[in-house]
Amino acid sequence: MYPLLVKEINSFLNSLIGYIVITVFLVTIGLFLWVFPDGNFNILAGGYANIDPLFAITPWVYLLLVPAITMRLFSEEKKTGTLELLLTRPLTEMQVVTAKYLSGVILVMFSLIPTLVYYISVYNISLPVGNIDSGAVWGSYIGLLLLGAVFVSIGLFASSLADNQVVAFIIAFFLCLLCFRGFESIAAIFQVGAVSNILFTLSVNSHYLSLSRGVVDTRDVVYFLSFILFFLFLTRTVLESRKW
Repeated sequence: MYPLLVKEINSFLNSLIGYIVITVFLVTIGLFLWVFPDGNFNILAGGYANIDPLFAITPWVYLLLVPAITMRLFSEEKKTGTLELLLTRPLTEMQVVTAKYLSGVILVMFSLIPTLVYYISVYNISLPVGNIDSGAVWGSYIGLLLLGAVFVSIGLFASSLADNQVVAFIIAFFLCLLCFRGFESIAAIFQVGAVSNILFTLSVNSHYLSLSRGVVDTRDVVYFLSFILFFLFLTRTVLESRKW
């Protein structure tokens, strides 16, 4: 499984699209935080030593970034006909799924690491220096990482469904959007009641916002892990269905 994991990471980093995707992500976030004169997102215009705008913008950018990372994981293998060859190796379907999933999560981590520069910058320009709620920041980073991991599991599932990378991207985008904000929007229709509460609880965004407050609740962590395992199981089922 480890050689497959390394292969997937290298194939992404050795391609131009990998660097383009991560660069676009960092430039987009940087423009909102430091350049665009919007008081809701611009850190300097806000007048407070916090990087909350980073954690408000990044999930929406992830809706495009993560599907771009995951769209090729299985669809390319299916298009080139190498998926059957891969599945004949001494690896179970779950090991193949896990290796490709971990490669996607690691690439999401690669995109997050440079954003620490924003935290360091705000930490040093605050008055007095270090006057920033670091606990809330690290809690928010955990939330972002778990959110990215959920989107990767969804994108991996979408990639297993399609032979075309563009189709896989579109499916992943709409599934991520549905899970992130769709349940909340549907819950708002019911306004109150058991159905509304269940739909709101299923929303990825509600659990992400909980972690973004800096409080790492085990219920939120269990929710994210359950969500990830559910989509990994679906992906494995899709692969196994090729034998039916």
